[in-house]
Amino acid sequence: MDAKKTDRMLGEFPVHSYEAWKEAAVKLLKGRPFEKTLVTPTYEGFDLQPIYMKEVLDELPHTSDLPGQGSRVRGSRLDGYLEAGWSISQELTGPTAAEANKKAAAALEKGQNELNIRLDKASRRGFNADASRAEEVGIGGVSLGTVEDLKALLKDLDTSGFSLNIQSRQATPGVYALLMAALRDLGIDPAELKGCLGMDPAGSMAKNGTATSAIDQVLDMVAALMGHAMEAAPQLQLLDVQGHPYHDGGASSSQEMGAVLAAAVFYLKELSDRGIPVEKIVPRMRLSVSIGGDYFIEIAKLRAMRLLWSRVMDAFDVPEEARRVHIHARTGLWNKTVFDPYVNMLRTTTEAFSAVVGGCDSLHVGPFDEVVREANEFSNRIAFNMHAILAEECDMRRVVDPAGGSWAVESLTDQMAASAWKTFQEIEAEGGIISALESGKLQDSIEAVRQKRAKNIQRRKDVIVGTNSYPNATEELLGAAEVDYKAVAKKRAVEMSEWKNKRDNSGFFTLLEKIGEAEGPARVEAMIKASAKGATLAELQASAGLGTLLEKAKPIVMNRAASEFEELRLAAKALADKGTAPVIHQLNMGPSRRYRIRADWTSAFFQVSGINVLGDDDYSDIEEAVAALKNSGAKIAVITSDDETYGTTVEPLAKAIKETDSGVVVYVAGAPGESEEAWKAAGVDGFVNIRVNNYELNRKLLESLGAKL
Repeated sequence: MDAKKTDRMLGEFPVHSYEAWKEAAVKLLKGRPFEKTLVTPTYEGFDLQPIYMKEVLDELPHTSDLPGQGSRVRGSRLDGYLEAGWSISQELTGPTAAEANKKAAAALEKGQNELNIRLDKASRRGFNADASRAEEVGIGGVSLGTVEDLKALLKDLDTSGFSLNIQSRQATPGVYALLMAALRDLGIDPAELKGCLGMDPAGSMAKNGTATSAIDQVLDMVAALMGHAMEAAPQLQLLDVQGHPYHDGGASSSQEMGAVLAAAVFYLKELSDRGIPVEKIVPRMRLSVSIGGDYFIEIAKLRAMRLLWSRVMDAFDVPEEARRVHIHARTGLWNKTVFDPYVNMLRTTTEAFSAVVGGCDSLHVGPFDEVVREANEFSNRIAFNMHAILAEECDMRRVVDPAGGSWAVESLTDQMAASAWKTFQEIEAEGGIISALESGKLQDSIEAVRQKRAKNIQRRKDVIVGTNSYPNATEELLGAAEVDYKAVAKKRAVEMSEWKNKRDNSGFFTLLEKIGEAEGPARVEAMIKASAKGATLAELQASAGLGTLLEKAKPIVMNRAASEFEELRLAAKALADKGTAPVIHQLNMGPSRRYRIRADWTSAFFQVSGINVLGDDDYSDIEEAVAALKNSGAKIAVITSDDETYGTTVEPLAKAIKETDSGVVVYVAGAPGESEEAWKAAGVDGFVNIRVNNYELNRKLLESLGAKL
């Protein structure tokens, strides 16, 4: 059909205004308040509207920009993903370099094009396995300590065919030196190496509360690394400004963005003061953010990140050709659950889609069991295939900025940018990201949002499927990973000891001394030479003056949304394992058809805490119900029926229960209204309804049954 004919046909339909739509919506609400029912407040400080109109675009100047131009809201590249898609950057763990190498080879064969290597806690802090606690070695990442470990990691891999991202964090100087020495031994030109060794002093301080040295000394080392890499490994990024610690601590998306932006600006200022031009720093930096479950908010977040980055580049007067920054995304951990873990597959599906629609440059899709155990082959395969489905079945590589022009998304992008910029300005007013962390004000603002979230989760206003709503009452927990981590730690400690014993120590310690004597890129070169002669990660860090962790700030503790309810479930399971499973007897009075919705709601109310609800039977009279309760042995009863039946049943049933066993706690499902005083006088101890804090009541009941919480 030609365009003119289409326009004529559409012209026959009246154009409705927002006011006309709202008037019709208010009528359908039948007295319920419009703002409370249809407008949704966000943790970012603005409201999600039920409908957006075309007119919002008139107020947004960024909507006139094309992809790869101007604000870059519509994407950092002119052709989007058409020529080259997003990098598949699935995180790989070990626990040893040899095992990580096997996983890397298999991943590359399947099509992964960025090896995203996580290090264990000891390694990313710059410590050797033989001087670390067993629980810090090999768990959740690869244990690295020597040049041989790096050679084992890269064995038989064609480094020209992929990007290498090692999440080295505080240990980046030592890992860089070991990596350069390994590449030289393997005959690989470091200039060909693409990827990132992710140092982020502010992010490490936010996550751990520590720094490897005074911040000025750390930044001197970053500048030295950059100076060396610009000559030796010009395609390697050395700053990975991460929002994950803030996201994992319960921050809003705009708080995460504001913190990332503040940290990036801090590095730009400090490194430029150390003689590195800003246009040289930007290509050696990536911004990494977590993607949460709010689909449209997360799309807007990535688009707004580019908008604000463009604003920062304006402030630093960066040339147009040097403004592009790499944005890495990973599906978040905040909303992932231990119980009903397969639901995590659905969560990562929407999150990965948000990340791609928002225009990320690289993406990690978390395996559904990553908060439970070391991901297995099945969960890794499902996560990896998410990339293939988005690219090949959803055709996300064939369209540039699919969200562009959406009245809702464009409006949310603008609001996200404004909210994140406000957070950024608040951090700057505090003196910058380091000062904001040292004072604790940034942590406090994030904690305030986390507490709001927690309250809404406790009351089930915010739904976590399978955890605080829709529980699987018969669920079996996933088994732990089949890895003997104690044996891994012992083996790694022995290997480190043997390595130090067999190396040639003649002149070795003089090499370490030269590291401390040198400055700038010369210090880095001295570290590489020491690495080649057998220096360990911890020795390199210490020789560079980065060997001691200093307490600098209050850490932002990772606290997943489901944690509190999971603690209830685990406490209930502990009771069951002892043979005293917590039980509530639901006394359903009358025919099921009259109250089934209420009965199901009430059962789920208690099942989210792991309490076993006996609610399959209906009772026709009080005597039958009391006898069944006595036979079950339950010490908690909840009377369930419709409001009409309550009028003749609650008082006599409550009295009969208390007369039979005064120790039974009696609840009524629903709101008591004017009957509250009379029902309590008859023996009712409380009520179960939508206004009750689900978490607090279930915790109270479990503790009364002997649970340890």
